[in-house]
This record gives sequence, structure tokens and C-alpha cells, in this order.
Amino acid sequence: IESNKKIEFASNSSEVHSRNMTSYFARMYQGRYLAGALAGMRTKTNIIGYVAAMPNSEVHRGINAFTLGVQRTNPKAKVVVKWTGDWREDEKEAEAARKLIDVANADVLTYHQDKAITCEVAEEKGIDYIAYNMKLNTKSEHYLTSIVCRWDIFYKEMLRLYLKGELTAVKNYWLGIKEGVVELSEFSESVTETQKNTIQNLRQELLNDRQVFSGIIY
Repeated sequence: IESNKKIEFASNSSEVHSRNMTSYFARMYQGRYLAGALAGMRTKTNIIGYVAAMPNSEVHRGINAFTLGVQRTNPKAKVVVKWTGDWREDEKEAEAARKLIDVANADVLTYHQDKAITCEVAEEKGIDYIAYNMKLNTKSEHYLTSIVCRWDIFYKEMLRLYLKGELTAVKNYWLGIKEGVVELSEFSESVTETQKNTIQNLRQELLNDRQVFSGIIY
């Protein structure tokens, strides 16, 4: 980077900065928060399973935001995490998902992995699930929603800033629900109007600058 000072760099989710390098990422945790609120309303066992890859800052942030969403709508519910140690190992993910259902008694699942194996296991077992970073091609009532990111909006903004000569003016660019970058996809037909309205109200709070991570947090 230092040897290419005339070039401006923008790095996805980086924690390294320079005079000609900035970092950018989506506030995916806002979508996690809303998804957690939905999971809290859907669970009957009060156990929600979360299949996660690596214990890094991004994954922890997502788990914590999801759990805060669960607590917002269902203080009695617990989030149980199973780590796979891998981003895209099908068998490890499937095994973790099955254990969350069969051993932990989870009746809603979500995940932070590159693939949607957790959703396939949940579908086989007939329980609700929430996808991540992709819209699934299924009409199953158990597919509650998906946390999605509009990267096209993000990159349009990056190019706009570059053309104005402002791309590397700050260390980090965070875009989220307010900019239309992070959203939940359409809901399953099994999601009730009351549940949809609750999610919409929580979404409006985020639009009104409510911070997911603020105050005293347990």
C-alpha cells in the first residue's frame, strides 16, 4: 500500500489502515438483532440454536446482537452456540445442527457459515430456521426469513466517495439498515401479522438511531 500511494484501497472488514486505505463493512448485526427478535417469538422450547464457524469479532458481534434480539421479545429463551471451527465444512455444520436439535432441544436454528447446511438439517427435522447472507430458493414455511446484504448499494457508495476524492477520508465505513444495505428478506407464511408488526417496530427503532450495543448489557 505504501509503495502505491497514488492508488486508493478499500478493504472489506479489515482492521488495518493507512493514509490511502480504508475499511468498509455492513452492519449485519442489525439484521441479526431483528432475526433474534423473530426467533424469540417463534420458539416453543425456549432454546434457539446457533451454528458458528470462527470465534472472531465479526461472529461474536453477530451472536451477541442476535441474543439481544431474542431477549427483547422472549427473556426466558436461551441461545446455544455450537462451533464448527470451519467456514464451509458440510459434515461439521450438519453435525452441529443435529446436536442443537436432538441434544439441546432447539426448535429454531440460525448460523454464521458460508453455506446453508444448517437450513437443510432444520428442514429435514421440520423446525424453523433463519438463513444468512442469501435468499434460499424454497417456499417452506419453516424458512422464516434471511438476513441479507445489498452489496450493490455499498459499492455504489464506495465509488461515489472515490470520485469525490473522499474514499480514504475515514478509517471505517459502516452502512446498515438506514442506508438500505442490511435487511430481512420476505417472511414465511407461518410468521404471524403480530410477529411481523413487532419486527417492523424494532426496525423503526434502528432507523431512529437506536443502537443495538448500548447501555448496560448482560
